[in-house]
Amino acid sequence: MDERWRADLERWGIPEEIAARAPADPWGHSAARFAGRTDRALAAPGGPTLARAGEALPPGGSVLDVGAGTGAASLPLAPAPGELIAVDVSAEMLADLTSRAAALGVPLRTVRGRWPDVADRTPVADVAVAAHVVYNVPDLAAFLTALTGHARHRVVLELTERHPMSWLNPLWRRFHGITRPLRPTAHDVIAIAEGLGHRVRHESRPAPLPRFDRLEDLAESACRRLCLGRERAGEVIAAVVELDMWPVPRDRWFTLWWEPASGPDPR
Repeated sequence: MDERWRADLERWGIPEEIAARAPADPWGHSAARFAGRTDRALAAPGGPTLARAGEALPPGGSVLDVGAGTGAASLPLAPAPGELIAVDVSAEMLADLTSRAAALGVPLRTVRGRWPDVADRTPVADVAVAAHVVYNVPDLAAFLTALTGHARHRVVLELTERHPMSWLNPLWRRFHGITRPLRPTAHDVIAIAEGLGHRVRHESRPAPLPRFDRLEDLAESACRRLCLGRERAGEVIAAVVELDMWPVPRDRWFTLWWEPASGPDPR
């Protein structure tokens, strides 16, 4: 199953001849966009991911957030965490998270690097979370094994039901004549975790917010992801309207959780 996952992810790669013409990194992420998500999560904390993490977190317990970004999946647990351990490859996002944690009075330890490469220098925590990360992970079994090994009480994942770039599929066909894959999905993650011996529970909900508030924001993002120059934003908007893609349907978000075999089930 894990090899199928890896092969499905590889099919999401961008052909070299298209990537070579890209004026900007098509896989790049905006720290400002992540920060906006964290601001909204702090202003109105809720949802199953925070609930499943929070109910397994003992008073003064610790949280490991892998792929933490600016802290949307962990900082809203404040003031409960006695310590937040944040792992991310981006120094910019970890710096933003550091300032937010200080403002909330949450003790923070940061580990810069890619999981599970940095697992051996990352402390074990009571609860481990990884939100919107797994579609960037080719070796998912190793990722989940290391994550589970770093959680005393519970592992919590949050992810979209389908690959987060799936909304662009009609535009890939329009501008590049490419048909994008339909897999992997959240159901594949569940199958891989269960194959590792975990008793996985899950629930889903519509994404709490629309992907874009304005067509112009969609066009800016689509141009980057499609390796198009920003001057083609008008063409993208015209295609989106013609293909009846606006407004972009909300993703379905899945929350998955399980307890490590050696730990108690707190529910």
